[in-house]
Amino acid sequence: MLSQQQQPQQQQGLHRPSPRILSTKRLHSHHPDSFSSRYRAGKAKPRSREQSVVASRRLHRSRHTPDTPPDGSNSSLSHGVITLTIGPTKRLFAAHKDILCVSPYFAALCNPPSNDSSSSSSPSSSPSSSPSPTKSMKPIDLPDEQPEIFSCVLEYLYRGDYYPRLRHDKSTNTWDLETTPSSSSSTPNTRNHTTTNTKDTTDPSAIIFHPAVGAEILRDTAVYCAAEKYSLEHLKRLSLKKQGLHSNIPCHIILSSARYAYMHTPDTESKLRAHYLALIIRSRGTFKRSGTMQMEMERGGKLFFDLFVAMCNHMVSFKSALS
Repeated sequence: MLSQQQQPQQQQGLHRPSPRILSTKRLHSHHPDSFSSRYRAGKAKPRSREQSVVASRRLHRSRHTPDTPPDGSNSSLSHGVITLTIGPTKRLFAAHKDILCVSPYFAALCNPPSNDSSSSSSPSSSPSSSPSPTKSMKPIDLPDEQPEIFSCVLEYLYRGDYYPRLRHDKSTNTWDLETTPSSSSSTPNTRNHTTTNTKDTTDPSAIIFHPAVGAEILRDTAVYCAAEKYSLEHLKRLSLKKQGLHSNIPCHIILSSARYAYMHTPDTESKLRAHYLALIIRSRGTFKRSGTMQMEMERGGKLFFDLFVAMCNHMVSFKSALS
């Protein structure tokens, strides 16, 4: 991955005023939350081109030293490099065209439809007019994207994951997120679990301040919405799984993240929205005492109508299980 300017690693001046904290982990229950058919998971889909490319990239990385770029020195990559200006501050990024074009969104930007009239008028000049593989492509401007979120997307396109990476414990068949050495070594004996699963406070990297909404939200929610925009289905599943592994998330951040999800996903979206509805229902005892929840409900919105429908379905399912 080529980046001409690094994204700051810390968000300064963030305050989390709400004392109530929740866990997004799903509790094992004999009566799972019930939703309408629009929130049910669909059938498994065939492996997409995006997932195949990312999987081959992971295999390539495992066979090379970690200090070398996973695909930057790969001879199969063309030398076309595209510059991207991200956000209102126009932060600069650079990436290979072949990497970006895994996303249908960027493939359409990098390969616009050719003009048939111009190509037919000068057929002899078409070979010479093709861009050189070593020549930089036309820059792409994304003023509405946040640099920190786009950095996660670009890291995923190159490495198949973004920090903190997802790890699978084969001995317990569970998933967790890698942690920094300092955070994992600071509390080695606090619980009888691995340090990667021990989270007494919210991971600072899990929450970002999003200037577009003027509030703190979960970073994985913003990554999911970016993956929705760029048509990266595997990244959507990855960010959703990571989001479910965070714990101790304050109420106001969950609500602001839920609103952000509703603003940046279509009405046909059935994964991220359902995740927030289920989370609020499972933690209804905490949310009903939350002043932030009361203010958000007074503001209204589609989120709370869906929450009402989901709560009704949950009650019907619970009564049916008792009878």
